[in-house]
Amino acid sequence: MKIAAIDALLVNASEKSNWSFIRMTTDEGLTGIGEASLQGWESVQLAYLDKLKADLIGKTPQQTLPLLRAHPHSLGGLVANSIISALEQAVTDIRAKAAGVPIHALLGYAQRKAIRVYANINRRIRDRTPAGFAENAKSAVADGYSAIKIAPFDDVYWEEFGNPEVRKRIALGMERVFATRAAIGPGVDLMIDCHWRFDEASATQLIRDLEPAKLFWMECLVSESPENHAALSRLRKYANEWGTQTAGAERQVGVGGFRAIVENRLMNVIMPDVKYAGGYTEMLHIAELAAQHGIAYSPHNPSGPLCTMATLHLCALAGNFLIMEHQLAESSVYLDIMKGEHPKLVDGCYAVPDTPGVGMELNDEAIRAHPYKPLPASALRDPRLG
Repeated sequence: MKIAAIDALLVNASEKSNWSFIRMTTDEGLTGIGEASLQGWESVQLAYLDKLKADLIGKTPQQTLPLLRAHPHSLGGLVANSIISALEQAVTDIRAKAAGVPIHALLGYAQRKAIRVYANINRRIRDRTPAGFAENAKSAVADGYSAIKIAPFDDVYWEEFGNPEVRKRIALGMERVFATRAAIGPGVDLMIDCHWRFDEASATQLIRDLEPAKLFWMECLVSESPENHAALSRLRKYANEWGTQTAGAERQVGVGGFRAIVENRLMNVIMPDVKYAGGYTEMLHIAELAAQHGIAYSPHNPSGPLCTMATLHLCALAGNFLIMEHQLAESSVYLDIMKGEHPKLVDGCYAVPDTPGVGMELNDEAIRAHPYKPLPASALRDPRLG
């Protein structure tokens, strides 16, 4: 069995997002799929995919794997590694289908059948008042989620803290956090994503100020670049003293990209993303590294349904799994663009897929009905963040 074709399929999910998928087809008619969504970089991704095709087509799935290793030092950065990660996902999907087993059974032994998920509700919140955050959070809890994540600090960046308007935005962000906590009550876990908007001094102050909200974790407080590693270590210790955890590392690639963060215990929870970190195999190596150092594993997944399905298999296998992200109700096409049975939320959990491969297939007709659209600059992340 050899790789005969590789195709990209792009879909416009909302005014804020496009989703990028890759389908690999063998000469025996088996297909494998992977997700590579990376907002605003789709044209560069497609160019890199075209460059790789010549090296992959005509090879067996097993022969392709050594060519699909993600490297943190790659000249192509996250763009190249996202394509490599999606191709590795697609190859693994083919291998599992050929063996007639779910991906988690191909790669190891499932340690759990149900995966606790938290609802990332940020992108669906149109009313950005504290009341709007509170109502959205209440709705998610009513839907059955036992944990909620918000990103409350819109248009905040630490280099602009001298601007009184930015200080007001920080205060508004804290109001959103407290309104959300009041709405969901003390029995629901609440996380916040800070998107690297703070420096060490302001993050330290934020940990103190938000202590009454009893946060489950504070994510991406400061940039995770090497010059901030000492600050990350101090912030983790300080957050733990104040009753919460720190989380992050969603943009790191491969075991090499996570090694310093994990071995130096720079945060309590790491959040590798199957779309960027190297696909299934590298994600499992990262989980093993984290487990050796007592770090919890909570995959990043603010993406399309394919990434959700892939991540469920990984969470089933990781011994140090904590909780998995689910991007809630950002897009009305979420359930349309794939065929098959998407897991239903039961007791705050999704069941691990048990059909061969990843568990669902792309729906070409629905994808054609929602073609890729370039996003305005306002929909793309500030390049200073991260």
